[in-house]
Amino acid sequence: MTAQHAFTGTPRQNRRAFIATATALSLAAVRPQRGRAADATPAKYRAAVIGHTGRGDYGHGLDLVWLDVPQTKIVAVADADPKGLAAAVKRLGGPKGFADYRQMLDEVKPDVVSICPRWIDQHRDMVTAAAERGVRAIYLEKPLCRTLAEADQMVAACQQHKVKLAIAHQTRYSQKLPVIRELISSGKLGRILEFRARGKEDNRGGGEDLWVLGTHMLNLMSHFGGQPQSCYGTVWQQGRPIRPQDVKPGNEGIGPLAGDEVHATYRLASGVTGYFDSVRGGGGEPTRFGLHVFGSQGILQLHNTGHLPDTQFLPDSSWSPGRTGKGWVPVTSAGVGKPEPLPDDGLPGGNVRAVKDLIAAVEEDRQPISNIYEARTATEMIVAVFESQRTGGPVTFPLKNRQNPLTMLT
Repeated sequence: MTAQHAFTGTPRQNRRAFIATATALSLAAVRPQRGRAADATPAKYRAAVIGHTGRGDYGHGLDLVWLDVPQTKIVAVADADPKGLAAAVKRLGGPKGFADYRQMLDEVKPDVVSICPRWIDQHRDMVTAAAERGVRAIYLEKPLCRTLAEADQMVAACQQHKVKLAIAHQTRYSQKLPVIRELISSGKLGRILEFRARGKEDNRGGGEDLWVLGTHMLNLMSHFGGQPQSCYGTVWQQGRPIRPQDVKPGNEGIGPLAGDEVHATYRLASGVTGYFDSVRGGGGEPTRFGLHVFGSQGILQLHNTGHLPDTQFLPDSSWSPGRTGKGWVPVTSAGVGKPEPLPDDGLPGGNVRAVKDLIAAVEEDRQPISNIYEARTATEMIVAVFESQRTGGPVTFPLKNRQNPLTMLT
């Protein structure tokens, strides 16, 4: 993995440098400014959009993001659904429409492409087709794909054709992350003892939650804690371990899926243990979906995803504010306990920051912040839970089995 981890040596910013960075970011037009056509800045990159109405649609705004990036102009959109295509052409300002994304790539030859469908059974073919046809950069909806074999093929295609790929883990681009990294690296949290993540635990709780939303939290966990070394996971259905007859086609093109309850323990490269859990129907209000970092001097909690996720710090070594009387302190892009100077633009704001970083990665010949290698790691952490259940014990990384473990369940 090419990205550095905060816990294991990410370059540290001092407070003055952070404030300067935050100020610059607040002036960098992060807030979406729809209607780029009125911008006098000439477009440098020709962008194309791949969607599929009824089979993942256009994800979380991955089609519209190019309208908010002055360096780009949308020149084409592909959608196999005629009504969906007509709506997309209108929504995106009148680019040329195609029913076949391969034809679009061949004819238009775009510089950058967003692959928007949430259904992941199409991702491998769309990414390899774009890479083989000379696209320079791809912005891809999460999760990455269905299997590690597909992930390996996607990585190989991007490596061979020198394509930069960013995955839509929008929280990785939040201006709050430097503050979180500073809390961890400075020792304000003390010694990091564990990471705990949960999904949304709605009607998708269990295996689907792990796939669709766990990818965000596992990406953050490995970013802060380092590469996963091992995983021990259990997958349950109706109060018992899953059986072959529990395996059904998953939603959103996930492939074979089972489990209304998942529990995973990871050993990370930093030496810290990480946990992920999801139980169907077990969600809270407001949501518990997020990542908690437990240190010897307190707890940091980050909830939801997007541009400025809800983040709180508890400076309490007992982790027990009911006994100590200590309270949770908000964490903003300006620091701990400081007012938030930036508007919260949610997932669209995260998309804009991701795409701007993707373009910078092309120009600087580096990997994007949330790149294909990190996406493969998150996918491997997901697959490891099912592989551990299948084998009945811990599994180590990289996984030897690159297929869906549920197809091998006995």
